[in-house]
Amino acid sequence: MADNNAHIPVLLREVIAGLAPKDGGIYVDGTFGRGGYSRALLASANTTVYGIDRDPEAIKAGQRMVKEFSPRFKLIHGSFGNMDKLLEDEKVDGVALDIGVSSPQINDATRGFSFQADGPLDMRMSKSGTSAADIVNGYDERDLANIIFNYGEERFSRRIAKKIIEARAENRIESTLQLANLVRKTVPRSADGIDPATRTFQALRIVVNDELGELKRGLIAAELMLKPEGRLAVVSFHSLEDRCVKEFMRTRSGGAAKTSRHIPANDLGCEPSFRLISKKPQTSSPDDIQNNPRARSAKLRIAERTNAPAFKEQAA
Repeated sequence: MADNNAHIPVLLREVIAGLAPKDGGIYVDGTFGRGGYSRALLASANTTVYGIDRDPEAIKAGQRMVKEFSPRFKLIHGSFGNMDKLLEDEKVDGVALDIGVSSPQINDATRGFSFQADGPLDMRMSKSGTSAADIVNGYDERDLANIIFNYGEERFSRRIAKKIIEARAENRIESTLQLANLVRKTVPRSADGIDPATRTFQALRIVVNDELGELKRGLIAAELMLKPEGRLAVVSFHSLEDRCVKEFMRTRSGGAAKTSRHIPANDLGCEPSFRLISKKPQTSSPDDIQNNPRARSAKLRIAERTNAPAFKEQAA
């Protein structure tokens, strides 16, 4: 019987081809999920792989792989934004990142990521800290509107925020369907058929999990950890993520202009620390999209580490 809760790795073949695993190489799967990239990296060569995930459910599910592939595979509970510290400054040959929410998280209604089924309005990947319900019921109207606009790119953000304030004055908004139905009544359905609640849920999830901050920290950590000729492969699923990855790789590969011709490149940290493998991102094939609708919006960017030192500017 098929596992309906299984996570299908997006652009798996392309990620592994881009990382080009080799015997004796050390690789990091910074977003372990259910281990798709890790398993492929372990199968492709005599590699050592570190899997990292902040979701305790992913760590629990991954223990079978730990036993299966020990000692070549190690699973670490933590955030990939801290992977340089988690691995104690280990130098590696490749880093893979699959940004965003995994299928098991979406499919489990009790996690609160999906607006397709009713569940607690949670969305915490780590199962700790501020939840989506805390934000929806605690933030003021202006902050809610800014979150929904900035992280969901929702043009009806002010209208949604106003409705949230009105609704929570009567009763706390505690469930996913409460919020989803409120948004559906507030936002016109678009011609493309995307659920009106999609952008609001995306915005809350990004803020709850500090996803863009985590991505920026992870990119910098990868820069510090990768050996010369080591590869960084990042799969993103919406424009905010892809813009972050694109800008990082563009800047690190020498695409950013210097602020002054009188300042040496090394003082700015502008000697390219990466080389772009391809200027344009790779996308999923029609067959892959048919098998896994999540692949529709996926973009893969790959860059190779140079001999240059890591840039001096760091993420907050």
